[in-house]
Amino acid sequence: MHFVGVLPAPLLRWLRAVVSGSGAPVRDTAGPGEGSGPPAINELYHARRLSLVRLAVLMVDDLPTAEDIVQDVFAALYRRHGSSLNTIADPDAYLTSGVLNAARSALRRRRTARAYVPPPPDAAPAAEDQVLLAVEDRQVMDALRGLTARQRQVVVLRYWSELSEQEIAETLRVSRGTVKSTASRALTILRDQLGDRR
Repeated sequence: MHFVGVLPAPLLRWLRAVVSGSGAPVRDTAGPGEGSGPPAINELYHARRLSLVRLAVLMVDDLPTAEDIVQDVFAALYRRHGSSLNTIADPDAYLTSGVLNAARSALRRRRTARAYVPPPPDAAPAAEDQVLLAVEDRQVMDALRGLTARQRQVVVLRYWSELSEQEIAETLRVSRGTVKSTASRALTILRDQLGDRR
């Protein structure tokens, strides 16, 4: 990641310790009040915020997101345990675990957002198209919607595309007799709905 080149030496030592498996990572700052019980949350925030942000940046490769993650983890810690942190055996480990989990969640959300493909818009006719159609044309369109899919295909291919019965039969992979009878039934339905205007 492009942030590695600007990492401070203590964080690089921490990374080397983690990668080599040589034990607990070296911290760049000793916790305030060390040896005298857990620090207050505001002391812990000032002591550990920067190193936790660097850890989150390594995970998500995005400084604003990393800062939000650390802020959220500290806020959750305060909501759950208050400001004294007396109920937590190792607040540093708690915070590190919280930042790592929140960073993984952020990466999952990012992957989900990138993978989302919005559904195609419905093929509804445009409003201006409907306005431009004459009343009779709208009646014909409505009548065509009342036909079966095969009947519409035959009518459109015969009277719009001006294909012969044989060409329609080859296109739809049916017999010529099927084309003829389907067209006849479709025209009967259309004449019943629209009236014979020939």
